[in-house]
Formats: sequence, structure tokens, C-alpha cells
Amino acid sequence: MRLTKQSNYAVRILMYCASNEKLSKISDIAEFYDISETFLFKILQILNAGGFVETVRGRHGGIKLKRPAEEIGLGKVIRATEDNFDMAECFDLDSNTCPLIGTCGFNHALYRALNAFFDVLDEYTIADLTDNRRNIRVLLELDSVVRDAPKRVDA
Repeated sequence: MRLTKQSNYAVRILMYCASNEKLSKISDIAEFYDISETFLFKILQILNAGGFVETVRGRHGGIKLKRPAEEIGLGKVIRATEDNFDMAECFDLDSNTCPLIGTCGFNHALYRALNAFFDVLDEYTIADLTDNRRNIRVLLELDSVVRDAPKRVDA
């Protein structure tokens, strides 16, 4: 499963705003992440509709988090920014042609995996993602996973 750029940048925008004590300027965010302002505005519409950010109009306007970063769940952001989570054709019940739809073990396994995916994302908030101490722990854990992973042997 792969998240869209829209979700990726939505989280980044929220992290940027959480790390900025004042209003965040659209142009600054676009430059920082090297994305177009048009794409940024599209994402901001979704984040605004979801209640994650609010915009302040005017010459000295910008965007800011609508709620504290500790109250913005990562799972909720991903659910709001992704169009669907069809991991396989059989997830789309409207156009599914599989005769095993009601009894398929594969479908059941994928639903469980998707639920587990969201269970983990729901453990995190935007504040967690901008907490340097936590980020360092994650990097250390990632380093140990990579270091302890079995070496791949090509035949």
C-alpha cells in the first residue's frame, strides 16, 4: 500500500504549522517543500474541511492549526486525505467480479491488515511527529531494524 502525495504533503504541512509559533505563509510552505502553491491550496482545502487548519486572510494572513497538535490524530488526517483504501480489486464491492467475495480468506486478511495499519496510525498525533526526542527514538529503532535484518543473498 502506498499513500498519495496529497496525504504525504498534508502531514508535512501540519508538521510545519505545528513547528511554527506564528502564522505559516503559503509561499513559505510551498518553497520549503518545493511544491506548487496550486497543489498546496488543493491540500489546504481538504485540511480546512477536515477541521485541521484554519486560514487567516489578508496581507499578514496565513494558516495555522485549528486545534493543538496533540489533538490532531495521524490516522484521521490520512483518512481525510486519501480517496480510498482498496488494497485489491475485491475491496471495491460495487465493481467486484470475484465469485468468492463473501467467503474469501484473502479479503479478510487484507481487511485485518488495513485495520492494523490504522490502529498504528491512530496512536500518533502531529505533536508526536514534531517531537525531536520521539523522532530520535524512531530513528534509533529503524537503525536497529536495518542493522539486525537478515542479509539478502542473491542467487
